[in-house]
Amino acid sequence: MTNTVAAANAELSRCVAVSPIPVFDKPTIAAQPPLAVRSNRLQRYPLLSLSLLERSAIHNSRLRSMSKDSDGSGGLTYKDAGVDIDAGTELVRRIAKMAPGIGGFGGLFPLGDSYLVAGTDGVGTKLKLAFETGIHETIGIDLVAMSVNDIVTSGAKPLFFLDYFATSHLDVDLAEKVIKGIVDGCQQSDCALLGGETAEMPDFYAKGEYDLSGFAVGIVKKDSVIDGKNIVAGDVLIGLPSSGVHSNGFSLVRRVLARSGLSLKDQLPGAAGTLGEALMAPTVIYVKQVLDIIDKGGVKGIAHITGGGFTDNIPRVFPKGLGAVIYNNSWNVPAVFKWIQQAGNIEDAEMRRTFNMGIGMVLVVSKEASQRILDDAKGAYTAYDIGEVVNGEGVTYR
Repeated sequence: MTNTVAAANAELSRCVAVSPIPVFDKPTIAAQPPLAVRSNRLQRYPLLSLSLLERSAIHNSRLRSMSKDSDGSGGLTYKDAGVDIDAGTELVRRIAKMAPGIGGFGGLFPLGDSYLVAGTDGVGTKLKLAFETGIHETIGIDLVAMSVNDIVTSGAKPLFFLDYFATSHLDVDLAEKVIKGIVDGCQQSDCALLGGETAEMPDFYAKGEYDLSGFAVGIVKKDSVIDGKNIVAGDVLIGLPSSGVHSNGFSLVRRVLARSGLSLKDQLPGAAGTLGEALMAPTVIYVKQVLDIIDKGGVKGIAHITGGGFTDNIPRVFPKGLGAVIYNNSWNVPAVFKWIQQAGNIEDAEMRRTFNMGIGMVLVVSKEASQRILDDAKGAYTAYDIGEVVNGEGVTYR
């Protein structure tokens, strides 16, 4: 963007030179729990081949038809809250005509014997809850997570991150809190905060509000790309737990909250903390855990469970003719999702297509690798055997 002295839009570029191994001051905010919701995320990145694009188009067409009867009588839907997943999918389809290859979790650019993998995202209307709760220290973690979790699905190690912070009037103390969260997120994903842009645009945003965007770039060897092409029936779905809603579906969450009559300060039914604390829990950054699992072998495909839930995201990594069976009750569904469904009278199908339901990342692995991953998880982290790959398309539950 061009800067002029007379411009009402004051833009402050923040770029730094970094060493190959970034060094961060220890963040002053609380650490992320060991081991949100915003409008639908509709990525449009090049896939590795046209055949994968054609496969994605088939899945999207099928999934749209599956979703039309999921509203439920009297129950809230994502579309009721103002987010039309089908319209977004149609936009991606049209863009794909102009830029063939669109449709993956991240964009791959060839560079010698490697690919640079790029992703961009925001945190959507989770920001509305940040404004209401005053919790700004962790929203930056969400921002980093949404991009780095996407690019790691290709097996890429994040290299660097850039942010965009826009507001009508720059509150330096508030912006510092947000940036500290971004620094923390970069530290958790072992990537450099390379720079960013601060845009002060009078009269564009409501007082005290701001918007965020993030951009991540990683790298993976061409012979190590995780692309799903070797997935076969009988492979196992390993689920990694989420911290809660993460950063998707908050338009529906806010509608449910308004209907429920509860406030963000009220206790979350079935849990010890408040609704505000549960909903603002930062998105889990899976980078180090996923790369460690990949290094041990047997990982064939990875799906980041964001907008579209299980229904739309898991099939994106499958070859044509394959689908998934998800085992009901194979993991612990967090209390926040139970409250959302009950308070909003939301149908199961709508929940599964909007929220992560407690699983933020799904790895498709061989049977041999699955046992090793589950055994390793007993000490270092938590993982669940949540389903299997089957012949036939779509996602079913049993």
